[in-house]
Amino acid sequence: MSEAAERMSRVDTAWLRMDNEANLMMIVGVWLLRPAVTLQAVRERIADKLLKYPRFGQKAVLDATGAHWWRDDDFDIARHVLPLRLEPAQGQSEHAALQLVCGELAGTALDPAHPLWQFHLIEHFDGGSAMLARIHHCIGDGIALTSVMMAITDGGADPPRRRRKTGGDDEDGDGLAAALFKPLSDLTIKAIGLYGDGVAKSLEALASPQQGGMELARGGLQVLKDVAAFAAMADDSPTRLKGRPSGRKVVAWGEPIALDEVKAVGRALACSVNDVLLSCAAGAIGQYLADKGDDPTGQEIRAMVPVNLRPLEQAWKLGNRFGLAPLVLPIGINNPIARVVAVHARMAELKGSYQPLLAYAILAMTGLFIKPVQDAVLGLFARKTTAVMTNVPGPGVALKFCGATLRQNMFWVPASGDVGVGLSILSYGGGVQFGLVTDRALCPDPEAIISHFALEFEKLLLLTLMLPWGNADAA
Repeated sequence: MSEAAERMSRVDTAWLRMDNEANLMMIVGVWLLRPAVTLQAVRERIADKLLKYPRFGQKAVLDATGAHWWRDDDFDIARHVLPLRLEPAQGQSEHAALQLVCGELAGTALDPAHPLWQFHLIEHFDGGSAMLARIHHCIGDGIALTSVMMAITDGGADPPRRRRKTGGDDEDGDGLAAALFKPLSDLTIKAIGLYGDGVAKSLEALASPQQGGMELARGGLQVLKDVAAFAAMADDSPTRLKGRPSGRKVVAWGEPIALDEVKAVGRALACSVNDVLLSCAAGAIGQYLADKGDDPTGQEIRAMVPVNLRPLEQAWKLGNRFGLAPLVLPIGINNPIARVVAVHARMAELKGSYQPLLAYAILAMTGLFIKPVQDAVLGLFARKTTAVMTNVPGPGVALKFCGATLRQNMFWVPASGDVGVGLSILSYGGGVQFGLVTDRALCPDPEAIISHFALEFEKLLLLTLMLPWGNADAA
């Protein structure tokens, strides 16, 4: 080790130690490109752009006091950007074969002796190329890594010059960014206003690996109270999506639906884009359970939704700065309009809550505990939830990478503890799509849920068009 180590933050340490046999804390994504790109071009681009973020040249080293970042003196770009040959089985489509490979990689650990990330390039896929990315959550959260991925595209800015808005961002205040991040950022401001400078200082203390002392000790006592509050939360409905995961992952994703249509439905029903999409997700899960012979009527499941706790223009700094909000999804409501109304009401309740701040504090403090204690605390989250759900806004226009057009992309969020379902909603290029990663023991056919997502939106769109004009609120 040739240079002084950099202490890892408490929150990032918690994510590093969260890997278990059932769930690895990797964010996995796929880019579909056309025309094809070469392995040499991808390696050159990654080396030129990604390595300007020092974190991607460092390995994570656990020790008795927590964890540190050390520069990898044996770094080799060929170890991190690899060729991958896709070989569909007889009768299997390229798309199905790619989904199978993505699931296998989601359940395959990264090498801890080197920086915790890899890209896998399939040079020839569907008239172009496919690139898979695996990045450990300890490096950064979804917002931070989205900033990184945008930086490696053609014309992407280097880290210090990253800015909040790019040419494709929704600027009318009605996109996914407005629907999710702005209200929840306001939530943070509201909480700070209620509790004075204490919350702001506590957030900085928890994020910083250097700070400690009495302030941190007092924070630890408060976290114990917060853990008790989470423990008192009712358990989820016992559906087939809960249980003991096997660690064998399966992924699926659907074709994009038009974001303008989603916005139109939201305006007609006086709700947000996020309400519409989450309602469709709840409907798709409910229909899947019904298809399996289960009766979801009256049932609800809880999804932990990440909440951004930092200014978006600081995303390039990497690390994890988000809380978790427990969102109840009404999977047992069959009427699409009624389901949207129910989701809207539940989102309104979250906007008046400070639970995301508590969840952030809990994650930070578990980075100080020994791993068995951390696992026990995180087990509380698993018992209270069925899924992790994240919603990330991407550029509104198609991007280029090594001269090729990025025509479609998707990512999958990892789940912790014994949670076996991860749902991802991503907007890009004027469309919005739904992705799912599940454990094979709990849901071996996530594509069946994916297929219902577009159908649920079509039903909602049709019913919205049938409402009397000017009287949508009456629904």
